[in-house]
Amino acid sequence: MDQLEQITALIALTMGVGWASGINLYATILMLGVLSNMGHMELPAGLEVVGDPLVLMAAGFMYCVEFFADKIPGVDSGWDTLHTFIRIPAGAALAAGAVGDMNEAVVVAAALVGGSLAASSHALKAGTRVMINTSPEPVSNWAASFTEDIAVLAGLWAALNHPLWFLGALLLFIILLIWALPKIWRGVQKVFKFLSGLFGGKSAVEDTTAPTDKDYREAVGGKEGKANPLPGGKT
Repeated sequence: MDQLEQITALIALTMGVGWASGINLYATILMLGVLSNMGHMELPAGLEVVGDPLVLMAAGFMYCVEFFADKIPGVDSGWDTLHTFIRIPAGAALAAGAVGDMNEAVVVAAALVGGSLAASSHALKAGTRVMINTSPEPVSNWAASFTEDIAVLAGLWAALNHPLWFLGALLLFIILLIWALPKIWRGVQKVFKFLSGLFGGKSAVEDTTAPTDKDYREAVGGKEGKANPLPGGKT
């Protein structure tokens, strides 16, 4: 029974750090490092580095930067775009480190799962932020940002203390993700199509300068000095 609980806890931690990294990588590292240094948890060998003071200072500084960037409309989407290349590989690396000194197959499998979860949660966050930014007021951005931070802290706490509950919640998240991502993607396409039309000038509206059939008939009739006759002798 103890072995089963250890395996469940390990799976929850592996998936938890991957999922949380896709939303807020720096909050994830800070929470793991602080809990480790305060003696509330023992990190696997592959994750002990996050408790290093230098890593904590770097993560703390970047979290402060993200705290403000994440609440400014437009800036948050640019920040998310940049972190597509940071959160996903970092999530894979943290998940691989969470399995400790196991064989290479387990490490690679953990990295694949962690990277996939990081990509999924990052895509949901980034897509939702693009939709939110269609509204000019900043309150919705602040609410979304605080909600994301709370979700990361609560999710990691659950993964560490109640792994079965976390895994159940993660399953619901994946189901929600499958349902929501196509809708968010269509919404994002509409937003970018609108912006493309807004800054594209004539490409955004129908080109009214193009000659019509009526213009052509009038031009031909005018050139001959009379209206172009229709079949049956009528003009």
